[in-house]
Amino acid sequence: MIRQEADGRLRVEAPMTLANARLLLQAGQTALQAALQAGQKTCTLELSGVVSVDSSGLAVLLDWQRFCRARGARLYVAGAPENLRLLADLYDLNPLLEWA
Repeated sequence: MIRQEADGRLRVEAPMTLANARLLLQAGQTALQAALQAGQKTCTLELSGVVSVDSSGLAVLLDWQRFCRARGARLYVAGAPENLRLLADLYDLNPLLEWA
């Protein structure tokens, strides 16, 4: 679902939809926590492999953002699918996200 790449990025490999939201939320928090415990102060999520996103996927992404901020870290989003960017724009959430 989420794996760490050699360059430290966290690659999301599952649809970011309501069907996966709970598992994705937990997997992301676990992966982010591991990265932060390893000393990273910034984390980058690679979403280029995500083929399906809905508003619950955006909510998961915002939760991961809060998770990192609460621990003094920054979260960057790379390779975001166009529909995720459009949803963030629609809900005026772009100022809350850091696109890489």
